[in-house]
Amino acid sequence: MTEIQISTEMITLGQFLKLADVIQSGGMAKWFLSEYEVKVNGELEDRRGRKLKVQDVIEIEGHGKYVVVS
Repeated sequence: MTEIQISTEMITLGQFLKLADVIQSGGMAKWFLSEYEVKVNGELEDRRGRKLKVQDVIEIEGHGKYVVVS
């Protein structure tokens, strides 16, 4: 599991995808979420504005598993 460090209390799923180098730009987030299965804490998620906090686990089909750390 890859750790992704954030310096704020929360981050959106769209920002997370860019920070984790899964997508090239924030504008790709909506398309990416419609094409790939993304789970946050085991639940399917397709909202790029979903707030993520420390200890959330993100699983991305074909990319791996990530955890948010501070």
